[in-house]
Amino acid sequence: MITRTRLAAGACALLAALTAGIAFPAGAAAGEPTGEDAPKVNLVLDVSGSMRTRDIDGGTRMAAAKQAFNEVLDATPEEVRLGIRTLGADYPGDDRKTGCKDTAQLYPVGPLDRTEAKTAVATLAPTGWTPIGPALLEAADDLDGGDGSKRIVLISDGEDTCAPLDPCEVAREIAAKGIGLTIDTLGLVPNAKMRQQLSCIAEATGGTYTSVEHTDELTDKVNQLVDRAADPVVTPVATEGADACAKAPTLKSGLYTDREEFGRQRWYRVDVESGQELRASVSVGADRAVNPSYGVLLRAVTVHGREIVRGEAAGNGRTDVLSTGLRYPKAESDEEDAPAETVCLQVTNSFSVAAGVKTTPGLPLELTVDVVDGPSDAGDVASFGLGRGWWLLGALILAGFLAGLLWGWLSRWRFAVWRTN
Repeated sequence: MITRTRLAAGACALLAALTAGIAFPAGAAAGEPTGEDAPKVNLVLDVSGSMRTRDIDGGTRMAAAKQAFNEVLDATPEEVRLGIRTLGADYPGDDRKTGCKDTAQLYPVGPLDRTEAKTAVATLAPTGWTPIGPALLEAADDLDGGDGSKRIVLISDGEDTCAPLDPCEVAREIAAKGIGLTIDTLGLVPNAKMRQQLSCIAEATGGTYTSVEHTDELTDKVNQLVDRAADPVVTPVATEGADACAKAPTLKSGLYTDREEFGRQRWYRVDVESGQELRASVSVGADRAVNPSYGVLLRAVTVHGREIVRGEAAGNGRTDVLSTGLRYPKAESDEEDAPAETVCLQVTNSFSVAAGVKTTPGLPLELTVDVVDGPSDAGDVASFGLGRGWWLLGALILAGFLAGLLWGWLSRWRFAVWRTN
């Protein structure tokens, strides 16, 4: 993709779109919406035996899911290509090997025939196992092809029952393919273990996890995710950072992807005119098993090596995306033709892996660069990269100085009193 933090919130859905190459696409502009292909959504519904449980608004979980699906099908935008896949719907037996293959495409991804889709949903009955991992792999294949947005919405009421195929690892594998697919998960009346698993699946592809306990909540959330798929797709532009600022590519405002090897650094250059402000954020994703305790550092440095400002974030091994960012305003110059300043952006990570885990290709990285007009109010300008922190530092120094004077005066007064007595 640590916690998803600060200035990189907009990059939380990033890893599903990460790079498969390093050359700039012909005619592509950084962060340009494409929208050439219709958006695709695959609704993946858990139809395992536990969906018979009656704990959602007085009815069964299956009844709540059917009602939500019918309302969602009525509200689906015309441009969205929608499909429905089930898991655990057909095999009622006890054979684990067979049960873990029980996933099927109930309605194919394509132009929506609402009547036909509703009829298919009406036939569903809670039946068997919960093969989340196999269902996600098949659902990703259902959406393969095209450049439009691709989204899986997984709705489940329990954790996967088909280990050792870990659904979280499956999600990481899907993200690593760089096919631009996001997985959102919804947990029906969740427990802690299920919440942890569904959250991990969502985070691996930059998706979202939501806990649902009422039918209207389920309907609203699925509608929101289907509508989101219809938003224009922003295509990140692949670039290749260098191992030194002098060799680095010069980037304009936009969204860029790259790959960074473990424990290495990448350099990029950005030109900042007088009176402009550079805003940059970076997200590095753990698309494979990594060791705990790691970090990401983003530095803005002059071409002579002086650090201007930095942003950093640390993780503990429980998250999949680590993000940080920075701001650098360049003061307005008195010279009319003042040259632009070249700012070097350095991205460094401290991820590591256990023996046997592949280290190539490098970790997926997404960099957002935005050069805008600087703030007109001097109070909003980050002074030397520290912002209003200079005021706090000055206040602390003054307070310490006054406290020292007061303590010294009191000490001398007490000593004088002691000598007098």
